[in-house]
Amino acid sequence: MDKKLDISVVVPLYNEAESLPELVAWIKRVATENKLSYEIIFVDDGSTDESWSVVERLKAETPEIRAISFMRNYGKSAALYCGFDLAQGEVVFTMDADLQDSPDEIPEMRRKVLEEGYDLVSGWKRKRYDPISKRWPSKFFNLTARIMSGIKLHDFNCGLKAYRRKVVKSIEVYGEMHRYIPILAKHAGFSRIGEKVVEHHERKYGKSKFGIERMVKGYLDLISVSFMSRFGRSPMYLFGSLGTLMFLFGGITALWIIIDKLYSQFNGLMWRGVTEQPMFYLALLAIVLGVQLFLAGFLGEMINRRSTDRNHYLIDKTIDR
Repeated sequence: MDKKLDISVVVPLYNEAESLPELVAWIKRVATENKLSYEIIFVDDGSTDESWSVVERLKAETPEIRAISFMRNYGKSAALYCGFDLAQGEVVFTMDADLQDSPDEIPEMRRKVLEEGYDLVSGWKRKRYDPISKRWPSKFFNLTARIMSGIKLHDFNCGLKAYRRKVVKSIEVYGEMHRYIPILAKHAGFSRIGEKVVEHHERKYGKSKFGIERMVKGYLDLISVSFMSRFGRSPMYLFGSLGTLMFLFGGITALWIIIDKLYSQFNGLMWRGVTEQPMFYLALLAIVLGVQLFLAGFLGEMINRRSTDRNHYLIDKTIDR
């Protein structure tokens, strides 16, 4: 698309046929009132209802719509990844298709990106209309994410976010990582991350598509993204350090057991055979694990060194001759 656009709105959807016409009309109204050129990118994540038919009908009425449909349900992260790949707007927005996110927030969030210099602005649903079974786990979840990432956001999982275009072109969203996009962005070098209190609406149609299993997946992905952020480029720092500590602990313990046995034997004191002491086997186990951890870090470092090239680094500014 050659024409420069003010905003792109990426909307992942799964069985949201009833809400789509209202959402499109809402986005169009906001864009028109604020004189913004726009595109709406729908990513149908394998819907089993009439969602894709509705999107096709809306496309005939609204040329600004672009859409792709998955063969099956891959998840929200995959939908966002493909939507980001298509996005051409100066500022890229994401929002859910269930009408709980308000497009009326778009102008102010765009202003914060362009005028206040944020790379990413995340919505904060201070007042939520979700059931308490979702609100309290979400609070604990967000607290954990804040502590582990150091990013002071109240609502990592809010679907309404605004990004500078360069951000979405520089990160890879997979698994359940959509809720950790701020962490991925920070790891990629985009540290100017802010938030805005946004209006949250009650679900008007259908029901939530997320179950309790997303909590388990979410925490596993939090551990994964935290590890990659800290040690993805230098796995030896983690595995090598742990391996060295375990090897030293095991080696010193085994040596102490042997010296203690020899000392007792030569001085006529009561002594136990080295192999009769359970601690000796724990020391050997620590030595073996230490060597394995060190080798894991060493191999990870070698693989990382071979796979690294200049294209993996994001260049902000250049000076040519």
